[in-house]
Amino acid sequence: MSALTKAKGFKKSKTGTYLSIGSTAFGALGVVKQARKARSEHDTLRLIDAVVSAAAIATGIALLLRELKRIGDDDVLLG
Repeated sequence: MSALTKAKGFKKSKTGTYLSIGSTAFGALGVVKQARKARSEHDTLRLIDAVVSAAAIATGIALLLRELKRIGDDDVLLG
C-alpha cells in the first residue's frame, strides 16, 4: 500500500475527520480576530469577508460532521 493510499484512507477515517473538524474550528479563531479588527477600523469590506469566511467554516464543519455520522453508520460495532 503506497503512502498516498494510506493518506486517503486516513482522510476518510474517524480520526482523520476529527482532525479535520479541529483544524477547521481552529481556523475560526483567525476569522474572529479579522472580524474584531474590521469592526474596530470600521472596514465594511473586511467585515463582509470575515462573515463569508465564517459561513464557509460553518458549512465545512457541518459537512465533516455529516461525514462522521456516515462513518459511524457504516461501523458494524456501532449498530
